[in-house]
Amino acid sequence: MSISNASLNKDLITGLVLAGGRGTRMGELDKGLQSLHGKAMVLHVLQSLAAQSVSIMISANQNIDTYQEFGFPVWPDHMQGFAGPLAGIQTGLLHCTTPYLLCAPCDSPFLPTDLGNRLSSALLQNNADLAVAVTQESRNGMQQKQSHPVFALMKTTVLTGLTAYLENGGRKMQVWHASLQMCEVLFEDNTAFRNINTLEELRELEN
Repeated sequence: MSISNASLNKDLITGLVLAGGRGTRMGELDKGLQSLHGKAMVLHVLQSLAAQSVSIMISANQNIDTYQEFGFPVWPDHMQGFAGPLAGIQTGLLHCTTPYLLCAPCDSPFLPTDLGNRLSSALLQNNADLAVAVTQESRNGMQQKQSHPVFALMKTTVLTGLTAYLENGGRKMQVWHASLQMCEVLFEDNTAFRNINTLEELRELEN
């Protein structure tokens, strides 16, 4: 196997589902627990990540007991005050027992089944700390790159730098990413990274 096609064994990867937000755009409802095609959105994500990693964790700050019913460890943010997805990633890294962490949000039920493989191939090929999914989006008749920063694979060694960034008040994902040796992986199907942010979007998908 050539190095360009090499990917990590899934036994080296822990999956983290980010479900720690307030769900503001969904009327303060917990997005991950809303039903899509008969099961909670988070369960779609959990089942996909479970096939791509050796173990799974959930980052959640409310409805902890309900999330625990899915059978995976649930961790509230180490940092108080709903500090955003980076706080969830920090918590995942604190509890991760493998060398790599694969993240996805709870409101993207169509994530690619080869997300981990493709991100890890690029991470190895580029000797990177972090690999992030990107797509091409059409805007005003032009193709533009769209980053999906919460769909990411990272080395657990990034924890120290992330903690320092958060403790200094940093919250922006892209700013933290810029401090790392990062690579991007182009995925052709941009619908795979669709976030379901409102009840209207959820109902449209159901129908």
